[in-house]
Amino acid sequence: MKRTSLFHSAFLTSVALSAFTAAPAFAQEAEGVTDDGEITVTARRRDESLQDVPISVSAISGETLDAQGAIDITVLQQQTPNLTMQIARGSNSTLIGFIRGVGQQDPLWGFEPGVGIYVDDVFIARPQGAVLDIFDVERIEVLRGPQGTLYGRNTIGGAVKYVTKKLGHDFAGKLRASYGTDDQRDVVGQLTVPLGDSLSIGGAVALYKRDGYGKNLNTGAEHYNKDVLAARVSVEFAPSDRVFFRLAGDITDDNSNARHGHRLVGNAGVAAFNPPASVYDTNAGIGDKNNVETKGLSLTGEIGLSDSLTLKSITAYRKGNTQTLIDFDGTAGSVLDIPAFYKDNQTSQELQLIYEGDRIQGVAGVYYLDGSASGAFDTVLGLANLSILTSGTVKTKSIAAFADVNFDLSDQFKISVGGRYTSDKREGTVFRRNYTGIRSPLFGNAAAVAGLIRTNYTNERTDNQFTPRVSLSYLPSDNLTFYASYGKGYKSGGFDMRGDAFLTPTTINGFDPETVDAYEIGMKGAFLDRSLFVNLSAFYSDYKDQQVTTQVVAPGPSIASFVDNAGDSKIKGLELEARAILSPHVSAVMSLGYTDAKFKRFTTFDLATSTNIDVAAFRVFQNTPKFTVNFAPSFSAPVAGGTLSFTPSVSLRSGYSQFEIPNALLDENGYELVDASLGWTSENDRFRLSLHGRNLFNARYKIGGYNFPGALFGNSIIAFYGPPRSITLTGEVRF
Repeated sequence: MKRTSLFHSAFLTSVALSAFTAAPAFAQEAEGVTDDGEITVTARRRDESLQDVPISVSAISGETLDAQGAIDITVLQQQTPNLTMQIARGSNSTLIGFIRGVGQQDPLWGFEPGVGIYVDDVFIARPQGAVLDIFDVERIEVLRGPQGTLYGRNTIGGAVKYVTKKLGHDFAGKLRASYGTDDQRDVVGQLTVPLGDSLSIGGAVALYKRDGYGKNLNTGAEHYNKDVLAARVSVEFAPSDRVFFRLAGDITDDNSNARHGHRLVGNAGVAAFNPPASVYDTNAGIGDKNNVETKGLSLTGEIGLSDSLTLKSITAYRKGNTQTLIDFDGTAGSVLDIPAFYKDNQTSQELQLIYEGDRIQGVAGVYYLDGSASGAFDTVLGLANLSILTSGTVKTKSIAAFADVNFDLSDQFKISVGGRYTSDKREGTVFRRNYTGIRSPLFGNAAAVAGLIRTNYTNERTDNQFTPRVSLSYLPSDNLTFYASYGKGYKSGGFDMRGDAFLTPTTINGFDPETVDAYEIGMKGAFLDRSLFVNLSAFYSDYKDQQVTTQVVAPGPSIASFVDNAGDSKIKGLELEARAILSPHVSAVMSLGYTDAKFKRFTTFDLATSTNIDVAAFRVFQNTPKFTVNFAPSFSAPVAGGTLSFTPSVSLRSGYSQFEIPNALLDENGYELVDASLGWTSENDRFRLSLHGRNLFNARYKIGGYNFPGALFGNSIIAFYGPPRSITLTGEVRF
């Protein structure tokens, strides 16, 4: 980890001391928090106290995220232990997620995420458009470890649940406007209109505009800008306490410019390849146009069959389209360029039967997903006058049955047993061909000369897996819970959309599923008359047959990709989350995560010998820092007919690698981020004014990269960076 400067140390120390010495103030009550400090979550498909759930889960309310000035869900990694959630390289709205070392970096179509994203119980199958902006949200829950016995799609690493607010039956509205650094202009409007006693209609619209904090020095376009329009509309029908229906639709249109990254090295003294002075600038020549559009429609119904039994149905359809340009070389020439498009659609149906009795509680259900993901891209090697067209489609049909039941053996002992059976059928079609010329005919060069067909196949595979889960809880008192759990995680196999059958004929067989056996022990307690809440857990995971994407330089002027079940590993770690209510005026939260992940086996294909070799001693986990730390006090005082609140925060991440192969140029050595928010809320809660500062010390830190050294590729080693310092002023009126 980078050593913190003396100035930073002094600031951090003053923040910590202020949390425990601040003058009495009035603390606002957050959503989902009761008068005694209890937080309610629905991690197990029913309302439960966070302290009673035998699962590692973090819950952050929408009010808290608003108070922090959070723009999108990537801020979760600053306050959730052992979570990595970042914008993907070369993108503005594609998500990369890792929990406890388990995730998926490659956003290519056909790959499943290792961390599942849910919006109101609807699983988002593709990472494009998954960088969700924070508006119209009630809370976000982050569940760590394998999920699948309680709802939705099986996810091997964990799940992030984005829960929007129910409309209710009162006329209400909100208008929020922000202005900030780099001409940031955000406007969010929400409105709820009751149509009688049982029917309501409402919606929210958000417009996010910001100039780039970098520039394309070649084209003059903004770099790292934001241009997003998002909207949600819903109709809710609740004729009684036992019946609830919601029809909801959403759309996001992201027209932000393409992100091309920053060259880290030159190329044999050639001036055109020299890195720009600013890490946010580029000299990319491929162009700047980029568009990601996602939309969805869902129908959720809940019917109380009795006082203890509820039937729930979730029907959803989602669709996405992406047009993107990635300049791998960061120069004006077409040395290594990738024009691409992706499209996907999914239909899902879930039925749940939820039972809540005095001694037995549980859920049983079935889940069905029918999805298709496809796309195409050119790999343009300008110095060889060669373009490699890659295109294909992966169709997925998944059906699963799951159940999870909690038995109260006594007032002190509880056991929870669950299981899931999943059957995934995939059909993969992959086509890969060489063309002489800059771009193939599919991307605008009709004069390109067709050459070697490297891949051309359609194949099917079906993977079936049973994944059990069991946990035992011991409650020595109402304020203390100890638990131990075991769960098996699973991610199905698939087909490598970049696979080169000319070099590796076995690619047509696809790759197998990966699994993880996850063990956890933990303690959740409320101490000092419920003024201090502490959650502590230790975990150990046996990760087998990891699906790893490796990019290699093939013989001759070409690039090949391999997706193999390359790795077995052991992952262990600790997590600590604490919340202190120091008085009615002051509170503080902190978290600490530790992950030790090591490969036991890592096989890779050696082109020279055409054999697999074990290189585990030379490989590391990507996007998995050993330490994550967050500390955020919050305190407020009555001022001018309202409440003035101040919330500073500090988050630190130790060093991590961008890929399994360490790279001194690309890897991040570790960094700390300091944020602060100052806000005033009127006594009647109608008016709010806030000032948010993010990355106040202007840290420079890498969040992604590409590594293509060598003369043919222009020695292209490219990095993408997190946002610099920003200041935002926000005003809000509620009615």
